[in-house]
Amino acid sequence: MTKRFGIDIDGTVTCPTSLLPYINKAFTRSLSLQDITEYDLTKALPDIKPSVFSEWFLEAEPVIYQNSPIAKHVVQILEEWKSAHELYFISARSSKHLGLTVEWFKQHKIDYDHLELVGSHDKVTTAQKYNVDLFFEDKHDNAVMIHEQCGIPVILFDTPYNQDPIPDGVVRVKDWLQAKNWVNEWLEHQK
Repeated sequence: MTKRFGIDIDGTVTCPTSLLPYINKAFTRSLSLQDITEYDLTKALPDIKPSVFSEWFLEAEPVIYQNSPIAKHVVQILEEWKSAHELYFISARSSKHLGLTVEWFKQHKIDYDHLELVGSHDKVTTAQKYNVDLFFEDKHDNAVMIHEQCGIPVILFDTPYNQDPIPDGVVRVKDWLQAKNWVNEWLEHQK
């Protein structure tokens, strides 16, 4: 029974700390993941104007994406799932980063059925368009909206920046091994 998995990239397939070395260098900080308690990174940099941070990020984005470390265990798990399921990567990245994103996937030997860079955090329409059966996300409000508007389970990767309460149907996991265990149980119940 093939299922279609919708999978976010940044903070989900990539390590959630990917941006921190670049932020720390650019703004002379020593932030750790524990310091990032909101998805809006400017909250961790109260003395930096959001417009300055945004300008920096737009310039740094390609380098960050090209060099983002991959989350632990994800390659093996996605490879295993790829043989039985469809993998649809749906990211908030801008479509102008498609080429470097494809290269990053090749570099890490991650195969996929579809890659969509929607250019915004609203992934609901894309998840509906492709009829995904399950979604993997790190952004709290995305996880909740996808679950509520698509009526599908969403795996939320636990980070300090997504600690708001979650409804039933959004499942918090600490890593890809825990996600795999939950998915295996879910697939058993789908039979």
